[in-house]
Amino acid sequence: MPLAPVAVIDIGSNSGRVVVYQVHDDGDLRILASSRASLRLVRHLDRTHSLPPAAVDRAMEALRDFRGLIAGSGARRILAVATSAVRDADNGPAFIQRVRRELGISMQILSGPEEAHFGCLGAIRGLPVKDGVLFDVGGGSLQLAHFRGRRPGRGVSFPLGALRLSDAFLTSDPPTSRECRRLCAHVRRTLERAAVRSLNGGAALVGTGGTVRNLAKIDQHERSYPIPRLHGYVLRRRRVQEIVAELGERSQKRRAMVEGLNDDRADSIVGGGLAILTLMEVLDADEVWVSGQGVREGLALGMISDRVPPPVEVRQAAIAALCRAFAGWDAGAASRRASIAASLYDGLEQQPDRELREAVVHAATLLDIGRSIDYFDRHEHVAEIVLATDLLGFPHRQVALLSAVLRSAGQEGAELAQYEPLLGDDDRPPVDRAGTVLALADDIEARCPDGRKVDVSCRLSRKTARVSVAGLLGWRPRRIGPRFARAFDRMLLVRPDGA
Repeated sequence: MPLAPVAVIDIGSNSGRVVVYQVHDDGDLRILASSRASLRLVRHLDRTHSLPPAAVDRAMEALRDFRGLIAGSGARRILAVATSAVRDADNGPAFIQRVRRELGISMQILSGPEEAHFGCLGAIRGLPVKDGVLFDVGGGSLQLAHFRGRRPGRGVSFPLGALRLSDAFLTSDPPTSRECRRLCAHVRRTLERAAVRSLNGGAALVGTGGTVRNLAKIDQHERSYPIPRLHGYVLRRRRVQEIVAELGERSQKRRAMVEGLNDDRADSIVGGGLAILTLMEVLDADEVWVSGQGVREGLALGMISDRVPPPVEVRQAAIAALCRAFAGWDAGAASRRASIAASLYDGLEQQPDRELREAVVHAATLLDIGRSIDYFDRHEHVAEIVLATDLLGFPHRQVALLSAVLRSAGQEGAELAQYEPLLGDDDRPPVDRAGTVLALADDIEARCPDGRKVDVSCRLSRKTARVSVAGLLGWRPRRIGPRFARAFDRMLLVRPDGA
């Protein structure tokens, strides 16, 4: 059930953002409008203890633009917050009063722990993680928040933002190795004085904010990665080290030309990257899960509940949200097809895989959205939609499996090369079988009376696979029969139940 649209304004140390969300009661957030402005509020703050007048004027100009966008979107509720730079500035309260007086926007200054809490609430919801630490590197501060059982815990804020560190330590262009070492030593000392220790076994490190997302985008471009979205991307510590070293050897002007790096991050990416690398070393973390969500999403979700549901529930909600976006989707047919596909997979696959089974069921649910574009190429269309959509709760390998199963259902022996490095040659046989199961489930569902429950049972022998279907009105093997024989090395026999 959709709630009234809500606008979230986030005035950060480096930039300001407004996002208007359509919030659903299952936690799905659909973006209706969005805008960003570079503010650089934190610049000179440590020296003057005040927000620079020019930066304040830029922020007011951006907020006027944000207010217009909110009015145009139809949102009636505004959640407006300011973080590190406004929090640390002597004239921060005066800025908040000016915003209220001139623009009629009531803005709250988030404390460091509050910023960490909402960042954690927004960031971990859409990732398959249970216990660990979240970090958010902004322009002025670094937030850390522990989470256990997907519940945000204690949060703390450090003055270790990307722009703040870069301005304080990296004064040469490009920075010298001595400057980089001094920055890293400062970050390490600050973290160790706060008793930040290594992660426990099995705990995950999750990162959000523009710095880690830009590092991930650079890594994606260099790898020709098959999934364009950042959310759920896994960034290795070794790659962070290599990317930051490469960026640090370039001048700021040449750095801005790096593919994947936003232009306005060129002056802060090295400082922020070194902070992340040092944090990973202190935590003894080999990788970081990159989250495409954070404080803004946490604020919007906090309107519903502070509960972070388990990943399987988040994935189901993500699939439901994608289906809602297509008028041609038939909930009844999708539910029946998914039930048939699950029964077929369980009864026919002798080497079951949990990820593939879930992919088959989700693929069966989604298949009809491809019909909204073109019936005959529906498998190809929905496979591409899956890759392009921000499916929360899904690791990227599961996204690749879901897309590959859909494509395989429409084309026997579909190539998996486009999914490298997420899928490899060992995945081909099980994906072929899963695609065959989906094709068979779709075939059976289309030949059963509309609106009735369909029960399926399977019996395997050495040479045959007998599938009995209650309610099946008719069936003949056509191309699916020979295809099944190639995939499962058995002859397929489909009969109405009792025949």
